[in-house]
Amino acid sequence: MTGLKTVFYFLLIALFMPKISLAQDWANLNYYKNANTKLGLPSPGENRIVFMGNSITEAWKNYSPDLFEEKSYVNRGIGGQTTPQMLGRFKSDVLDLKPSLLIILAGTNDIAGNTGPITIKETSDNIKSMVTQAKEAGIEVILSSVLPVYDYPWSPDLDPADKIIELNEILKNHAQQNKIMYLDYFSSMVDDRKGLKSEYSDDGVHPNKEGYKIMTKLVNNAIVEVLSKN
Repeated sequence: MTGLKTVFYFLLIALFMPKISLAQDWANLNYYKNANTKLGLPSPGENRIVFMGNSITEAWKNYSPDLFEEKSYVNRGIGGQTTPQMLGRFKSDVLDLKPSLLIILAGTNDIAGNTGPITIKETSDNIKSMVTQAKEAGIEVILSSVLPVYDYPWSPDLDPADKIIELNEILKNHAQQNKIMYLDYFSSMVDDRKGLKSEYSDDGVHPNKEGYKIMTKLVNNAIVEVLSKN
């Protein structure tokens, strides 16, 4: 997927996925229901890793299929989702899968207002709740920064750049206080407008192939570092 096709694909996700979820299954509990049943529990000694997120996570497997070829890397991104929706499916799509490690990438769709008004504190509290639930279940956590955005094509003129910086600072501090890894995609991908560098995105929000190359390198390094400590 490149150019206009990529932009069109992500705009469809952003515009229609939230409406489908709200009308039929708000948290989209059924989205991965069959896949979760088929996946089952980890094998003895398996370090299963779950990626929890929105369209940025979901589309990752299309751009970097090698990352998810191994059964141990489980993609549980759903396009258009906000953090309240992720909390609603957290048990079935994360806890019940018994991963060793969870990677959370969430919050940008809250700022875009995909499921209505929400404050930065409410968004960060939702993410903190996911971290707490994971830690209580004995799951290691990598807490990712939100990617930079200058403007959302489907929700223009919200001035998200500084809001994302504010949210990331909260997440970074929370990670430090709880001795978990903070994975900083933002610094490697931001431009001088506090948006996403044009070489890494076709719509200013979602990574393209080059953007995912950066993210894949960073997340692989983070995974190795976290697992090496156990």
